Amino acid sequence: MKIVFLGTGDIGLPSLEALHNSKEHDVVSVFTQPDRPFGRKGELKASIIKEFAEKHSIPVFQPDRIKDQYALEILSKANPDVLVVVAYGQILPKSVLKIPNVSCINLHASLLPSYRGAAPIQAAILNGEEFTGMTVMYIGEGLDDGDILKSEKLKIRKDETGGSLHDRLASLGPDLLVDSLKLLSRNEAPRKKQDHTQSSHVSKLSRSEGEIEWKHAAEYIERKIRAFYPWPGTFTYFPDGQLVKIFPEVLISENFDEEAGKIISVNSNSLVISCGEGSIQLSKIQPSGRKKMTLSSYTSGKKINPGEFLGIKN
Repeated sequence: MKIVFLGTGDIGLPSLEALHNSKEHDVVSVFTQPDRPFGRKGELKASIIKEFAEKHSIPVFQPDRIKDQYALEILSKANPDVLVVVAYGQILPKSVLKIPNVSCINLHASLLPSYRGAAPIQAAILNGEEFTGMTVMYIGEGLDDGDILKSEKLKIRKDETGGSLHDRLASLGPDLLVDSLKLLSRNEAPRKKQDHTQSSHVSKLSRSEGEIEWKHAAEYIERKIRAFYPWPGTFTYFPDGQLVKIFPEVLISENFDEEAGKIISVNSNSLVISCGEGSIQLSKIQPSGRKKMTLSSYTSGKKINPGEFLGIKN
């Protein structure tokens, strides 16, 4: 089948590669978001999807809006059988949905109807879910609310981070998509309506949402640190007001019945902080503007005292 692939996020790369290598399908073009400023210098950076397409001589288009007239004309001229969408970053309007000869399908990183929206991977870890997965759905006019074609479940590991779960889910995509396309080509693809009463939605994350609120239970904070690694990251403020990033190398400890955010103890290996329930031990941090380091490296030049509080800005 002739396929137009729409994607921007890294999670779609294994699927695009599989479709490109498939003998049954022809990826005639790729649509991805415009290059964005990256890093301190603000240099434009292409998506990994664009890089792959250019490397394999697949035509690439980067409209600001997929509903723009010139984008619609390009899509129509391609005469695709199927539009395959994986983390593209824009909602497809009716004018796009009616273009393909067979269907528009989307690969989404959750077991729908749970966690519709932009951050399903982080949400699954943060909320302590036992399972997540990937879902291929027919694209509707709403956000991730289309009928389900096929899905696959994945167990979430106890030490799972947002990054590790992202990569494991990405690896499910190729087989799931290829199987779905095979069913579509045979006119055997099922359609299962989502139970909208069971739906949940997660918005796009920002860096500011990574701030740790010590009033929460230690178990929740530990999950957040894992869920938000590597993006958008978690942080707190040390007693001197300095912003410090926190990494998943943390331990949940006993409840000291102290105020949330209070430093219980400090040694060369860890910092113990009281939470709303229980406590957290930190071992590796990254002060703003510096490299990741052990707590002992930080405390060799900065004095931290038990009884002081984290999370207080200057």
